[in-house]
Amino acid sequence: MGYQLDPELVPVMTTLAERAAAAPEPAPPRGDWKGLRQAGEAGQAYLASLVPPFSPVRTSTHYTTAPDGTAIELRHYARPGPAPGSAVLYAHGGGMIMGSLDLYDEVIGWYVDQTGVPFVSVGYRRAPEATGTMLAEDVFAALTWLAGHAAGLGADPARIAVMGDSGGGGLAAGAAILARDRGVALARQILVYPMLDDRNQTPDPALAPYLTWTHDDNFTAWSAVLGEDLGTSAVSPIAAPARLADHRGLAPAYLDVGDLDIFRNEDLSYGRSLALAGVPVEFHLHPGAPHGWERFAPYAGSARRALADRARVIAAL
Repeated sequence: MGYQLDPELVPVMTTLAERAAAAPEPAPPRGDWKGLRQAGEAGQAYLASLVPPFSPVRTSTHYTTAPDGTAIELRHYARPGPAPGSAVLYAHGGGMIMGSLDLYDEVIGWYVDQTGVPFVSVGYRRAPEATGTMLAEDVFAALTWLAGHAAGLGADPARIAVMGDSGGGGLAAGAAILARDRGVALARQILVYPMLDDRNQTPDPALAPYLTWTHDDNFTAWSAVLGEDLGTSAVSPIAAPARLADHRGLAPAYLDVGDLDIFRNEDLSYGRSLALAGVPVEFHLHPGAPHGWERFAPYAGSARRALADRARVIAAL
């Protein structure tokens, strides 16, 4: 019978296609990371306007230092009232080449409002300004900052999770590997359609009509991150977690992805590898859903279910 788009998403996808057709500039060509960043951030700003309403949360700005001495901006979000004792470090999406703290204000504010759990969003350096493992190291530096400042933020260092979506989900997974290898406590890794495998470069023509992140986009992004190492044995699992050989001892994982997402197979494989290594895994595969579907159709049934599952996992930390 083949792939089918969730019927609730058909009018939304039509609107997105019309927006793309009316854009003043054509889609950036393969390899044009600057064009992809510009177009993608315009899209992220539009998606931010679609986040369901939520109550205001308090924010404050902090900084930590990357291994090379670069200052990394952090944004702390908290709901008024007593802290629950848990906390989440969030790495924003954007294929590792785009996105920002500001563009994710609404997303993180919604999670905090829904769960009561404070978040710290990390302004990691993006590719190609940063490359290889540097991006995940920035996220790990933020994780260690959060653990070190947990008491002052009303959190227990043993109840911290790392979370991210898309490219940020891959960085969250990389930071979780670093946490295991460096002895930093991590309660959970929450990976939302994470970007994990630089070797995912072969298009599936059957998926093409539904893609909101294409294989050309994937090539452009991974090329910016890895340069000439793309697809070679030189790639570290910290940069591309799908290359990890030993998954034992990693933090319990939550993963979700749509079945019309080019990351589906790599996410399924990663979840399976975690489970086979004895890591507790909760995995959700959403039929008829393309990449980022809950962002552009937050009131669709599948989106509401995905958001409720994530909120449940966050609140249970």
